[in-house]
Amino acid sequence: MAPTVAGSLLPLSVIVLATVASTVLLAPVAAKDIDALLALKSGLHDPNGALKSWDPQLVNPCTWFYITCGDSNRVTRIGLARLNLSGPLAPELGQLDRLEYLAIYDNHFTGPIPKELVGLSNLINADFSNNDFCGPIPTAGPFKHIPRRSFANNPRLGKKC
Repeated sequence: MAPTVAGSLLPLSVIVLATVASTVLLAPVAAKDIDALLALKSGLHDPNGALKSWDPQLVNPCTWFYITCGDSNRVTRIGLARLNLSGPLAPELGQLDRLEYLAIYDNHFTGPIPKELVGLSNLINADFSNNDFCGPIPTAGPFKHIPRRSFANNPRLGKKC
């Protein structure tokens, strides 16, 4: 029996509907997360290509290496430890309002810890140790609960940049 027009269009319409729905639902939610992560990447020197998977053409950053997302496809974890990255942290990271964990230890990050990060009310744990940060150690917002050891071995931290 030959397939009918209506019967052959049903699987295609389901695929189109699923694609449109995922684009509409995910893109707006993750747009500021993508912008923040790309701002970070653009200011860093990445000699080993660790951040090569951070592709702005992808709808959602949850597929990028070193990024974990929660149920709402929003960034909840950044794990960039021991990747030989250097450069400053982007103030735009303060836009990651669902961020819970930030692990950037054992790299060569420089400059101050952006004051915008004190607004990350969901931040539970962060490790800035073994880098080359300078300037003040944040003490407001979530930084009230981050242990001092998370800032260890930054010889210029607490000193003027």
